Amino acid sequence: MLKIRSLLLSVYIFAGVQVCAQTTNVKVEFGKELGPMKMEQMALGQGGLSEEPMLAGRVTEIRALHPAVIRLFVSEYYDVLPEKGKYHFTTLDSMVANILQTGAKPFMSFCLKPKLFFPVIDQDIVEPNDYEAWEQFVHDVVKHYLDKGTGITYWEVGNEVDIGEDGGTPYRFKPESYARYYKHTVAAILRADPNAKVGGPALAYYKSPILPELLRVCSAEKIPLHFVSFHNYNNSPTAIRGQIEYVKNLLGQYPGLKAETIMNEWNMDLFNPPLDPRFQPCYVAETIWQMKDVGLDWSCYYQIRDWYVSYETFFRIHSPEGTAFMTRWWNRQAQFSGLIDYQNQLRPAYYTFKLLSRMAGNKLAVTSSNDKVHGFATHDPKLRMHNMMLWNFSDQPVTVKLSLNDLPKEMRVRHIVLDASGSGLEENQRLRPDPFVQIKKGTQSLTLKLEPWAVHYWSLE
Repeated sequence: MLKIRSLLLSVYIFAGVQVCAQTTNVKVEFGKELGPMKMEQMALGQGGLSEEPMLAGRVTEIRALHPAVIRLFVSEYYDVLPEKGKYHFTTLDSMVANILQTGAKPFMSFCLKPKLFFPVIDQDIVEPNDYEAWEQFVHDVVKHYLDKGTGITYWEVGNEVDIGEDGGTPYRFKPESYARYYKHTVAAILRADPNAKVGGPALAYYKSPILPELLRVCSAEKIPLHFVSFHNYNNSPTAIRGQIEYVKNLLGQYPGLKAETIMNEWNMDLFNPPLDPRFQPCYVAETIWQMKDVGLDWSCYYQIRDWYVSYETFFRIHSPEGTAFMTRWWNRQAQFSGLIDYQNQLRPAYYTFKLLSRMAGNKLAVTSSNDKVHGFATHDPKLRMHNMMLWNFSDQPVTVKLSLNDLPKEMRVRHIVLDASGSGLEENQRLRPDPFVQIKKGTQSLTLKLEPWAVHYWSLE
């Protein structure tokens, strides 16, 4: 066993100390690169709340997470079509500009219901009163952002179209009405930008009959469907994995579609979240591990920043019942969804995303004998370094025998522990660093302890 006084690879070395009876074996193969990690595709989302510049005050901190996309609700509160023949893009443009400032591309969830096409506020009126004019409107919106050179690729048709106002956007479709609406809307998107990627239906419930009908119609009528999107809020990462498997299996029945899978809203069960502050940061790491292990193409964590909603704003576009629900939920309930809270402070889960963003470059093989202990490791040729994370998604401590196989050279190592329960808000208090140490070339073995819900990171350079 390599003896490292300054606690390389853990805050604990257990030489001569009694440890837990159950030991987990973890191996990291530094000589086995498995292709690009693509961690930037485990991305972020924002919105459904306000036309105000929700991200403007935290652009730098969001940029540090390196998301490839940020999903944005293109909602009616942006007032893009205030009256016939008159467009208003200024407010929506500002939000798109903020996303671009983070280094991400907007992932546009098209949820607009202008009064010109939907004169009555009713979540069950889901199709416009004039499809020809609607297609021209959609075309003009997409063309506006194409001409501005925003680089937007993804256009999603609707948001949580199976539950209506409870999802923040007043659409409650039936399977046949969504398929029809989707067909008209994506025709307009692709007429404006033939290189766009289109999809949906951004389901709140992954087994909604809307998805099988959409797949059937798109397959039968050769309608483009570049991605399938769905949401889930669940305290079990393995349950989320099961939902991804269900959608992938459903897609497998239509091999001609070749659609990406995107879970573009996910988080803990926000109605019943675990209150231990250590849980959510570890949950983020474990859920993303399950997503990548099962082959999900993209995800967007919901959300970046919590924001109070305006009753008056939603009353213009929702029913009184829907407006009351949105206002109660966002303005009166304890919130756990945002990486940044109402007071503009970074929550501990933000730092999990920051550590995950360091998993850049090529993925290395990591194996574990315990289904509660997982990790990522990468070789980053751009920065000429290696990175590694381990976590314990369990309420019990775990002893780990860690084997670092085929280290390519002697390296300097920095170990960091994510402290979710401490009172300090500075980054070095949340991401607590140990001193640098040196590690030799070859294969090294260590024993370490992971506390419940622990998240650890190491840089090797």
